[in-house]
Order: sequence, then C-alpha cells, then structure tokens
Amino acid sequence: MTLLLVSLGIVLLAAIYYFATAAKKPSLIYQATSFNDAIVKATKALNHRYFATPWLFNTHLQLIVLGFIKGFAKPLEYDRHDVLTMKDSGQVSVDWLGLDLPENTPTMLVLHTISGNPQSMRGFVRYVRENLGWRVALCVRRGHGELSLKTANFNTMGNTDDFAAQIEHIQACFPQSDLYATGISAGSGVLAHYLGKVGNNTPIKAAVAYCPAYDMRNAFTRAVPFYSKMMAKKLHKLFITPNKAVLQHLDSFGALTNTQDLHEFHQHLYEVAGNESTEDYMLKSNPSEVFDSIKVPTLILNSKDDPVCHIDNVYEHQHRIEAMDNVILVLTDRGSHCAYFEGMTAKPWANRLITEYFTSVYELQTEMQNQDDYAIAVT
Repeated sequence: MTLLLVSLGIVLLAAIYYFATAAKKPSLIYQATSFNDAIVKATKALNHRYFATPWLFNTHLQLIVLGFIKGFAKPLEYDRHDVLTMKDSGQVSVDWLGLDLPENTPTMLVLHTISGNPQSMRGFVRYVRENLGWRVALCVRRGHGELSLKTANFNTMGNTDDFAAQIEHIQACFPQSDLYATGISAGSGVLAHYLGKVGNNTPIKAAVAYCPAYDMRNAFTRAVPFYSKMMAKKLHKLFITPNKAVLQHLDSFGALTNTQDLHEFHQHLYEVAGNESTEDYMLKSNPSEVFDSIKVPTLILNSKDDPVCHIDNVYEHQHRIEAMDNVILVLTDRGSHCAYFEGMTAKPWANRLITEYFTSVYELQTEMQNQDDYAIAVT
C-alpha cells in the first residue's frame, strides 16, 4: 500500500510539473488590429494549450527525436528539380511538390535550415502538401543538397538576390498562384531580410519565421556551446571541405577553416558572401538591419527553451515587434529548436500551427479581396 501511495504521489507531482511548465497556452504579442484579432481567433493552435509530448518535453530529447525522425523518415520524391543559374554562375534550385494541382492553388515557398536540403526538409514539405493542400516550392540555396559551389560565393543566411530570382521563377511557372512563405531557422533569416528590403513590393502575401535568431551580431554567442560547435562542424562538412579548390584562394579561407563554433564561423564568412569585412557582412546580410520594414502579415514562432536561437534574442527585439502592426509573435515555454512535438504520438505542433495560420490568412485575405472587388464593381 505504501509503495502504491508513493507511486501515485510521484505521478501526481509529475502531472503538476508537466501542466505547470510544459502544457501551457502560447504567449501572444501583437497589436490588436482587426486583421490580427481575426487571425488569432481563427487559428486554433493559438487559443489552446500546447501539450508538449510528455515523454520528451525536455529540450534535448526533442532535438534527439527530431534527428531520428529526419534520418529515418520515408524519402520524398519531388515532382521536379529546377536548377537556376545566377549572373555570377552560382546555382540555386526550386524543388516542387504538387505540380498536378490547379494553377490557381496557392504556393508555399519554404526556405530551409542552415544545413538543410530537400530530404532534410521532407517532413515539413510533405506535411504542408498533405494538410494544407497547397503546392510547395522548396527554395534551395547555394551549396546545399545536390548543388555544388560553382563560385566562391555562399551565405548561410542566404542571398536575397538569389531568393528574388527563385520567386520570379515560381511566378513564371504559376502566374495565377498566390505566394506565401515559411522560413525555418536560418531560412527565416533570408526571408526576413528579403521582406524587409522590399516592403510591400513583393508577391508574397504572408510569411512565417520559424525559430529565427534575429540579430546575427550576437545571436550565435548565446547558443548552447555543444550545438554551436556541432552545427559549425556541419557547415565545414557542407561548404569548406568539399569546396576547398573553389575557396582556398580567398584571404579569409584559413581563418574560416579554423573556426570552431557558429559565431566564429559567421565572423569570417564575409568574403565568401561578397563583402569586404565582418561589419560589411552584418550590414548587408543581417535581417535585423531591415526587420522593421517588413510589411506583409508575419507570424514569428520562438520557444523559451531553444538551445540554438536563445530566448534572449527575442526579448532583445521584442520592443520592435510590439511597434509593428503586421506581426504576431508566438512564444512557447517548450518546443526546443524547430522540434515542437505534441501529444503522446509526438505529432508536429508547429507544422499544425503554421498550416492553421496560413489557412486563416488566406481565407481572410480572399474575403477582403472579394469585398474590394464588389465595391469596385458597384461604383
């Protein structure tokens, strides 16, 4: 009987701890405009608790399981792989899923992680295609996946000119399709940088920044050292080692080769990104420089237990978000870095949130457009 009571007590305490720390409603930071209020109301995941998977709600366990899922998930065969050659002979690509859909079906542009490729992104791409029902265009950056470096030019945060060329290609393929975009981790950097530079002059109608790092000047100094060093090794394996013949003539190559963590890597990335100095690189590649000029509706998702993109990055720039009437910031207590498993079966909560958000935005924007069209027709 004593053992039973002790066991029940442990279970009760565990339940209390779980509901107090890991099963909480997201915190929402946004201006209460009619548009934002309508989006929040229509997006179910924003109005209920996020029940982080009880058996792995620890930040490190979530990342371990995320790695297993990415490694053992069924491979995804994309419909088409379009390679685009830029003016300097560098190459990017657009990998498609859903080419059989009607031409006016919305298209989701996906910008991948810092070392991502079409297969590492297959879980998210497949989820969007199956659950949102939209066409997906994965925008692959230089040197990722099957794309070798043709020139001594790459940028972990992406190149906004390259991304603009990918958008132009996507529009040419499906001119009747509305475009939306999701940037994941580093992919949110190039997305935010592009949107900040162009303002309203973009075909993208709404965006999601999933686990962004905000300001590159100091964001990576806050990353947990183990993950920072591990990700730096991935970048060496992806960019430096296989492209030595292309990069070794650069003055900064030796320093770049000797970097040990993410912050060091980005301190010496300036030359391969086409800049004269680290400061020049930060001015031209840092999304934080132009973040306030983003005009399209944008949802930002960050977790307080993210070991890579630390929550202090968010707090440092929260006042800027509060001043923007088109941004909804979603903060959760758990979720780790781009993991966000929910329920006993570890389903992807963030993927569900993102699809619900875009569904809400698309329906509201369509309704507003129909009202405008009606008003024009009447007058």
